[in-house]
Amino acid sequence: MSRFSSIAFVTSDTPEAKAAGEALAAVYGDVPPKSADVIVALGGDGLMLQTLHRFMGSGTPIYGMNRGSVGFLMNEYRADALVERLEAAERSVVHPLLMQVLDASRVTHTARAINEVSVYRQSYQAAKLKLSVDGKTRMPELVADGVLVATPAGSTAYNLSANGPILPLNAPMLALTPISAFRPRRWRGALLPDRAKISIDVLEADKRPVSAVADHFEFRSVRRIDVSMDHSVDLVMLHDPDHSLDERILREQFG
Repeated sequence: MSRFSSIAFVTSDTPEAKAAGEALAAVYGDVPPKSADVIVALGGDGLMLQTLHRFMGSGTPIYGMNRGSVGFLMNEYRADALVERLEAAERSVVHPLLMQVLDASRVTHTARAINEVSVYRQSYQAAKLKLSVDGKTRMPELVADGVLVATPAGSTAYNLSANGPILPLNAPMLALTPISAFRPRRWRGALLPDRAKISIDVLEADKRPVSAVADHFEFRSVRRIDVSMDHSVDLVMLHDPDHSLDERILREQFG
């Protein structure tokens, strides 16, 4: 008996994704996500992130097929032999980042990120930030457009565009990467254990306002940002054996 006898389909809003969802549901059936053995996401990387957030904590594996543009997190789209592909798929387990921010009104907000937590300047002036790791100040003042904390799964996304390092998926590490650093001019970032607790204090916050973003959750005019990996939450993605997330991250390192 198949491990994946009940399948739920979720799609992005594009005509291609919706048509694919309807065609697959007609062949394989479509159950509510809460009662599914597996969720098949049809779209691009944006839909995959949304689906992982939507079902975070459920433990239900997500198998994505690309009906979008980039599709780094997705498998190739094919309508045939879906159950066989699901049975043969390899599991990738990732953990989200937990972001806690204190805003200008002294209100605390919480959000999780699968790719990265990003801190940005909110105006024409560069941000001034103090960086601490596990309660110890490591950089008293970073002047930059911002800084980001990336997971291994997110290291090939915005982190890579900001010249951050690519991390193997199973590496117990986080990337702390500056965004257009002005001072210290030559600082390229740091690699940290994934058990580290990172704190970012905003200096001159009224003059140089800063926003904080966890994937697509944004908070503006923040004063302090605390980031750590939430090891209590497992996010399970399924990938075809010849197209695993480990393999794609490795390929990125060789161009």
